[in-house]
Amino acid sequence: MNNGYSLRASVIQTLLRTKRPDVPLRVALRNTAAVVLPLALGMLAGYPQVGIGIAAGALDTMFSDQPGPYLQRLNRLFLAALAAGTASLVGFFIGDWVLPMAIACAICGFLGGMLVVFGPDIARVGMTSMLLLVITAATPKDLGGSLAGGSLIFAGGMLLAVFSIAAWPLQRYRPERQALAIVYRGLADLARKPHKDGEAPGLTDAMNALQTTLLGRHHARGRAMEAFRVLLELAERIRLELIAMTELETRRDGMGEMFRNDTARVLGAVADALDAAEPPQRAERALATLQASERALLAGGGTSMGLGAHIQALSGQLAAVVRNANWAGSRGEERAQRAESALPETLRSASALSTLRANLTPDAVAFRHAVRCAVVLTLAFVVSRHYALPHGYWLPMTAAIVLRPDFAATFNFGLLRVVGTVLGLMLTTFVLRLAPDDVWAHIGVMGALCVAFRYLAGAHYGIAVAALTGTVVVLLSFEGVDPHAAMSDRVVNTALGSGLALLAYVLWPSWERHRARTALSEMLCAYADYLDALVAPADSHARYAVRTGTRTARTNAQASLDRMRAEPGTPAVLQELAETLYANGNRLARTAMALEALIDDGEVPEAWPTVGAFIHEASVTLRQQADALNQGVGIGMPQGLREHQRTLVEAVSRTRDRELAEAVARLTDRLTDNVDTIAHVVNRRSTAPA
Repeated sequence: MNNGYSLRASVIQTLLRTKRPDVPLRVALRNTAAVVLPLALGMLAGYPQVGIGIAAGALDTMFSDQPGPYLQRLNRLFLAALAAGTASLVGFFIGDWVLPMAIACAICGFLGGMLVVFGPDIARVGMTSMLLLVITAATPKDLGGSLAGGSLIFAGGMLLAVFSIAAWPLQRYRPERQALAIVYRGLADLARKPHKDGEAPGLTDAMNALQTTLLGRHHARGRAMEAFRVLLELAERIRLELIAMTELETRRDGMGEMFRNDTARVLGAVADALDAAEPPQRAERALATLQASERALLAGGGTSMGLGAHIQALSGQLAAVVRNANWAGSRGEERAQRAESALPETLRSASALSTLRANLTPDAVAFRHAVRCAVVLTLAFVVSRHYALPHGYWLPMTAAIVLRPDFAATFNFGLLRVVGTVLGLMLTTFVLRLAPDDVWAHIGVMGALCVAFRYLAGAHYGIAVAALTGTVVVLLSFEGVDPHAAMSDRVVNTALGSGLALLAYVLWPSWERHRARTALSEMLCAYADYLDALVAPADSHARYAVRTGTRTARTNAQASLDRMRAEPGTPAVLQELAETLYANGNRLARTAMALEALIDDGEVPEAWPTVGAFIHEASVTLRQQADALNQGVGIGMPQGLREHQRTLVEAVSRTRDRELAEAVARLTDRLTDNVDTIAHVVNRRSTAPA
């Protein structure tokens, strides 16, 4: 009963769940222009096939137009266009021969599936290659025609790239500014809502995205990048100061709340200035108000020395933020110093070859996904050819689109793909019957559907598929394919492709419930690394690098839990224990951030070596718990940790720094409780079904 109810609820939730569109309308419009304009020009010039080929290339490369620095975006779009053109060339040339095409499907499916190790943006390149291989195989050509067809597909992808970076000289640093603006708005939320215990909605994800944008491969270069990196470092420090203030604030006269609101106004004004590429004049006025609040807060008494130090530090950091925001961007680039900070070694990614080699094992999720892609794509192609299915390329095309590395995404995409295809065919048939039987009217319909597809893809995949289906049907109509015919054939092939993808996953699964333990263990190890960075403590740059790794591990664990939650057959006790462990791990991380805030002003207290020894003991214990979790074995409760914490509190209480002693007593008590609780959860996990 529960399984049936869960499945039914999951289906309903999949069909009804919507999100806000995450693609700006201007991006949807420019992508559509890259599809529609060459088609229209080809029709006008009397070369419809040229227009169709370029439009198809732009349509298939569309999803690689993702946010990021212009060089990153250009590199990604070039790879997508090159892969699309190469796959099309192969499909056109050997499409008539079943055996060579089956081999090509297996190779393309495996290599395309392995690209998931490099993230979703590169994975889209693999999926696009699979799609174009099987689509172009339906219209085989000689060598000359194949070269021409592949070149047109490549040209379409590069045309979309040109549209994507057309504003490069005018808005050179727009992606970087927007990523920073999102982070500073998240910090403003954190300043207004200290009860979140260090968390602001989306702030951690925004920090990860900003890290990739500023320090990832193909990041922008120039004098303004120094200001961007300074703003990134200041964002980290401001977050720590806000957490520390929340820990220490005891006033009840509203002055602290007033200071936090002033802080939020400065941060919000900085975000607006970064977004608009304007001088931070409003932020300067807000900063003057904050500095007046600071003077009143410190002069009025009632504020502890520890809290006062953090207020002064935060005020200084906000002043630095406003100053650097004036340098951030091409307009202020001449005022920024020429400096290129090297990427810390701890943040450098491994080479592509090393990453692929590490995942070439049956235990790796990417390897299993690659094998499934190869088998499913090849089988779908052979079935469609063997039974001569009308419009049979929709079968392998759907299988390639639907198949994902995890069951939940495969199920959801398959369901929405079928529903969206049916709706799209019905919608297109209805609209084209109402529209005049004219080429330009059809191009207009196609443009409207293309905008809807690109804009709504992140909001509701089923609706987006309906628009995509209509776009493809209209595009094929320019090649003589009747848009009103073969509706049932397309629906049947779509349903078969989705079912085949789901069956492949069921036959050789990579259930997330078997991997969640590893993801959570890696998260705990990352938290132990963070604690270790506080022992000596390491310099601020090294601590920053470790915090970045901690955020990544936490994000991976969250994604694993989300996938496990959507899988059928996950034991309820396992789900509950995993979520409890994740929540308690995050509490420990916030405790560590509060501890770091005690030393983040650059002056390490004299008593810190004693505190560091205890933190190291907690780190070692936490790492043992992570190993036990990964191995699925029990572990005893930490012995002596609580006693050592009390000894530490007594030792620190004899120092002259009363504020530090109180903060250390409170935070080490929390840390001890965090570690004890995680040990208790790990012991429960060792007896839970996997």
